[in-house]
Amino acid sequence: MATGVSIAGGVSQGIHSFYQMFDMFNYRYIFSKLLCWLAVLAMSLNIPHAYEDNKEGNVSKNKPNIIVVKDISSSKRWKINDTAVSEMMKEGLLQLTQKKDINTAWLSLVDHKDIIGIKVNASPGKIGGTRKEVVDFVIKGLLKAKIPSENIVIWDSSLKELQTAGFVDLANQLNVRIAGSKDAGWDKSVIYDSPIVGTLITGDEEFKSGEEITSRKSHLTRLISQELTRIISIQPLINHNKVGVSGHLVGLTRGSVDNDRRFGISDAILVEAIPNIIALEDKEEKRYIGDKIALCITDALYFQYLGQNKALLHYTEPLGQLYFSKDPVALDMLGIEELEQQRQRLKIEFQPPRSILYKNATWLQIGESDPAKRSIKYFGR
Repeated sequence: MATGVSIAGGVSQGIHSFYQMFDMFNYRYIFSKLLCWLAVLAMSLNIPHAYEDNKEGNVSKNKPNIIVVKDISSSKRWKINDTAVSEMMKEGLLQLTQKKDINTAWLSLVDHKDIIGIKVNASPGKIGGTRKEVVDFVIKGLLKAKIPSENIVIWDSSLKELQTAGFVDLANQLNVRIAGSKDAGWDKSVIYDSPIVGTLITGDEEFKSGEEITSRKSHLTRLISQELTRIISIQPLINHNKVGVSGHLVGLTRGSVDNDRRFGISDAILVEAIPNIIALEDKEEKRYIGDKIALCITDALYFQYLGQNKALLHYTEPLGQLYFSKDPVALDMLGIEELEQQRQRLKIEFQPPRSILYKNATWLQIGESDPAKRSIKYFGR
């Protein structure tokens, strides 16, 4: 080291100085020597700082940062308080990005040149699926940050589901685009190939009318491979019987490839297929989905503790929370934990088993599944 002083040398010098100081009764000398000893020991032991200096809110780059914002007034029984949701969204984004104003916060996540796909879950409908109020705030925030309206796309599996859930009307009101990943067509050059065989149906790329065709291939939607450059995933907190939560991992892959019915044959197939699809890479080894994720928001204004793809209001309760992170895996794990706690509170006996899906996603570096390796900050009332 630059000082050239070892711990042993410092201790030896300290003993000698100790007796010298008592002989001199020089307290000023004692004080100065004590400071020297402490400095030597600290340098020798290489004592780290007691805090992590990091731009992402003093959180290690390897530790996903999660912001949870709560306002119990935001979601009463089937009625959402727009003002409360707006304040929650603003708080969450500012805390996650550590920016001083909301425009700067958005522009730290996306760029003016990006084609931004807002991925929703429209399948459960207006109440059970992604709430329009959350999507409305996101779009208005992007527009205020000067993102061109033609660069903003609300999307899900099909236009029909988006229409039923009210997102087509929202897109028209805000003058942004709307797209169904299946309706956009399939990219023949981007394939997820697995040993599992599926029988093709209308809408699959290689389907031929009048013929029974099976295939081991699934093609990625052209919406992702050729149009979107950034993805904002907004998923409701809703149960999934096989993997615990119909969250970001399930949502990002739902409708993103054709011939996907084969993945539901068994849990083992599903938990392998989902992360592999998110990890699909182009020729430059950039992930079509995984590397485009700019922001994930779990819409926990309500939670559905039983059921899966369909809204079941008798299994739905208000929670009044929104989760924010850049890590889809960490958010899904938090969602699973919340659903488990709520079922225990409500004395519901059913508990889906903890799925290996999230560990598989961690192994593919999609996100972090270990609760001990995440940071959660809570805000609100």
